[in-house]
Amino acid sequence: MLTRNYPIGIQTFSEIRNGNYLYIDKTDLVWNLVHDAKFVFLSRPRRFGKSLLTTTLDSYFQGRKELFEGLKIMELETEWESYPVIHLDVSSAKNQLNVEDLQKALLFMMKPLVAQFGKDDDEQTPGQLLTGMIRRAFEKTGKQVAVIIDEYDAPLLDVLHDERLNEFRVVMQEFYQPLKANEAMVKFCFITGITKFSQMSIFSTINNLLNVSMQPEYAAICGITEEEFERDMAPDIAMLAEKYECTHEEMHSRLKRQYDGYRFSEESPYIYNPFSLLKCFKQKKVDSYWFESGTPTFLIRQMQRFRTDITSMDGMEEPSSSFDRPTEAMTTALPLLYQSGYLTIKGYDRETGLYHLSLPNKEVRVGFVEGLLPTYAGLEGGAVQKGFAVRLWQALRKDDIDGAMQELKAFLAGIPYIYVV
Repeated sequence: MLTRNYPIGIQTFSEIRNGNYLYIDKTDLVWNLVHDAKFVFLSRPRRFGKSLLTTTLDSYFQGRKELFEGLKIMELETEWESYPVIHLDVSSAKNQLNVEDLQKALLFMMKPLVAQFGKDDDEQTPGQLLTGMIRRAFEKTGKQVAVIIDEYDAPLLDVLHDERLNEFRVVMQEFYQPLKANEAMVKFCFITGITKFSQMSIFSTINNLLNVSMQPEYAAICGITEEEFERDMAPDIAMLAEKYECTHEEMHSRLKRQYDGYRFSEESPYIYNPFSLLKCFKQKKVDSYWFESGTPTFLIRQMQRFRTDITSMDGMEEPSSSFDRPTEAMTTALPLLYQSGYLTIKGYDRETGLYHLSLPNKEVRVGFVEGLLPTYAGLEGGAVQKGFAVRLWQALRKDDIDGAMQELKAFLAGIPYIYVV
């Protein structure tokens, strides 16, 4: 039976390439991204490959040509010049109790870079240290600096609509301010996250930040397209088909229903969830993997805050302003549901400008029933009535969405504080 190296839990481009792990070549899009704008922001759901993208950019700006041999970028890049890189994963600073702890966490996050870029005694705040590192790197090498920031919004998600939000936001503003203030020393700046805070509230001085989250040309920069699935994963599909004693085409269709269905613009191809697909091949089992780490707490809190009607989630018609908007300007949980991957674009009406939003695939529907619903309703998973769960599951298996939603409405009608229409 087929044995391949699947990069489960590995998000470092160099490790994937040196370890001969399966890699879906996105390097032509990486090259285009670098040459498209100087300050770039990308929002994608968790486990969609944002961190792998940031480490790919890291290797590219370090000029590590050997890692890219045989990839598409080799037909595009001719110089392979090396630049100093400041690469930060801000998710390491989440779950802080107060402003002081947040500042300490940000400074601790930057500590590994101090050995490379140094630190002056008067650099006491995260923003001051970042300013100093950019300037010293520029002065030492004579080259502009590539700044890569992954999960920029992580410290803010748990304090949405919390009394601490404004204080935390001030800290993050001070941290990000050097990106624009030292623009002449910055070669390229790439920022990722799940949510989208407005430029005025976080990146108040970066007035040229290009948000590519819904741009069609970058819709497939994270995730796996149907073309990539068929081209690069045919042996994996065949392996599962043999195990499940079905045809290649039948297994292909089953995997498509389970993991495909995400779209990030009106012109986007359908995208497979990369984490779930690779985990499926690794485990040799078609199952639901995206929800193993649970439903994000910040999402549940905001759904409860806005009394979200979760029975309407599998078919909504909305303008882009309803779901692609700054997080702090939300009047519903819809932006977070979209940005977190629970909803995706299924269609677009050019005449009305309305997007059709729906649950992406079977895996998300299962997680919706077994993960999000019990938590949102204040129940433990095992406390959901067995009769209801069985009827709902049977309806979902038959792709009877109307029947499933009717079962859901009937169940939720007995829970007083949930808003049902």
